[in-house]
Amino acid sequence: MNIHEYQAKAVLRKYGVAVPAGSVAFSADEAVKVAEQFGGKAVVKAQIHAGGRGKAGGVKLAKSLDEVRQYATELLGKTLVTHQTGPEGKVVQRLLVETLSDIQKEYYIGVVIDRATGRVTMMASEEGGMEIEEVAAKSPEKIFRETIDPAIGLKSFQARKLAYAIHIPNELIKQAVAFMVGLYKVFVENDCSIAEINPLVVTKDGQVMALDAKLNFDSNALYRHADIVELRDLAEEDPREIEASKFDLSYIALHGNIGCMVNGAGLAMATMDTIKYYGGEPANFLDVGGGATEEKVTEAFKIILSDPGVKGILVNIFGGIMKCDVIANGVVAAAKQVGLTHPLVVRLEGTNVDMGKQILKDSGLAIVPADSLAEAAQKIVELVK
Repeated sequence: MNIHEYQAKAVLRKYGVAVPAGSVAFSADEAVKVAEQFGGKAVVKAQIHAGGRGKAGGVKLAKSLDEVRQYATELLGKTLVTHQTGPEGKVVQRLLVETLSDIQKEYYIGVVIDRATGRVTMMASEEGGMEIEEVAAKSPEKIFRETIDPAIGLKSFQARKLAYAIHIPNELIKQAVAFMVGLYKVFVENDCSIAEINPLVVTKDGQVMALDAKLNFDSNALYRHADIVELRDLAEEDPREIEASKFDLSYIALHGNIGCMVNGAGLAMATMDTIKYYGGEPANFLDVGGGATEEKVTEAFKIILSDPGVKGILVNIFGGIMKCDVIANGVVAAAKQVGLTHPLVVRLEGTNVDMGKQILKDSGLAIVPADSLAEAAQKIVELVK
C-alpha cells in the first residue's frame, strides 16, 4: 500500500525523524492559509502516488501568498504525467505546502528488504535528488549499503559508517545517525516494504532532514496497522484493483487487450510472458489464489471484463489446491451473468481436470479449450486479432 508524501512525513515525525514544517491543502484558500505561517514563502507540492513530480511541474517555489494561490490553483485538478504514472497521468487532488528549506547539500537514504540476504538493508548515496536506479547504473560506487541483523537492529556504528561514506559534515554526523536509526524504526515497526528519503538534505543552518519521503507498506501486514490503513487514498488506485482487493484477488491493470485469470503469481507471470512471446499484450495480472471459490472466480471475471480495452480472455489454471471443476463452474457462471461476447480460451490441468473440461463442454458457451499454455496463448492471440 502506498501513501502520500505528507502522510509519510507525519509518520516520520512520530519517530523523531526531522521533516520540514508543512501541512496538506485541498484548495487554494487552504494553501494560502498554510503558507501564511511561513510568511508567504513556501514550496507547493502536488500529492499523487508517483515519483518524478518535480520534473513534471508538480513542485513550485512560491515567494509570496499570491504565488502560492496561483500555483495551488494551477496544480489542483491538473493531470500530472510522470515517468511513474504512465501516459494517462494522475489528477492532483491535494497539495503539500511546506516552509522553504535553505539547502546546502542533498543526499539519498533508503531502507529496503534485500531478497538475496533475506534482511533489511539501508542504502545511502551523496547523489541525492537523482533516481537511485540512475545512480546505480551510472555510478554504482556511490551507493553504500549496510545489511542489518534483525535480532539487534541498525546499530549506531553502521549509521556512522554510512554518514561518513556519503560525506555528511562531521559536525552533523550525530544528527544523521539519529535520523537513520529513526528511519529504520519506522520501516520495521510499520512493516514497510520501502522507506525512501530522496533527498535527505543538510541545511545551511545545520539541520539534517527529509525534504521528500516515500513509504510503502506490505499489504499482508496491514491487519496489524489500523492507523496506516486509514491513510489509504482510494482515489489514487485503479477502481478494478480496489474491487479485487475486496475479494482477496491480486489484480494489477496493464495496457494490453488480453485479459488473464490464473492461479498462482508465478504461473500468472509465465502466462503473460507466453502471451507476449506469441505477439499478444496482456491486459492485466490476476491471481485468483489457491483457494478460490466459485464466487471469487465470478468476481474475477467481472473485473477483467470491466476493462474496456479487453478484447479476449485467457484462463490458465493448474489445479493443485484449486480444483478445475470449481474454476469451470465459475467461468460458466460469470460468462452467463455478463453475457460474454469476447473470445475465451481456457486451459485447465490438475485436480478434477476431466470434470472441469466436461463442465465447459456442456455449458453451451463458445469456450475454446487448450491443452497447454503455449497452445492457449497462441489461440487467444489469434482470436483477438
